[in-house]
Amino acid sequence: MGQAAELLGVSVDTVRRWADAGDLPTHRSDGGQRLIDGSVLAAFVSEQHHASTDVDANGSARNRFTGIVTRVVRDTVMAQVEIQAGPHRVVSLITREAADELKLEPGVLAVAVIKATNVTIENPR
Repeated sequence: MGQAAELLGVSVDTVRRWADAGDLPTHRSDGGQRLIDGSVLAAFVSEQHHASTDVDANGSARNRFTGIVTRVVRDTVMAQVEIQAGPHRVVSLITREAADELKLEPGVLAVAVIKATNVTIENPR
């Protein structure tokens, strides 16, 4: 539950409320902890778009966004990979070979590493 909350950028209480309401299916571990399958979390994020929009304007992402893969579209050469990392939706085009080697599928934990030669910063309206 805690890791799901971190990935979605919400509190653990919010994830618990979604689970208690039946919006986010969970199951129990042998120790009684509530668990969420990665593929279920990816489907939930894709369908509900419940990620937090509160962003710390003074913080730095440090160019690494850990999140959950929500969608992978492959063709013969390329793959489009979508990751929900807290309030950030990251979309990347990579080779199909790389996506296959990384075994990227909805529900898999992944890190988007961003390096840009040009970054534009704007004030929000």
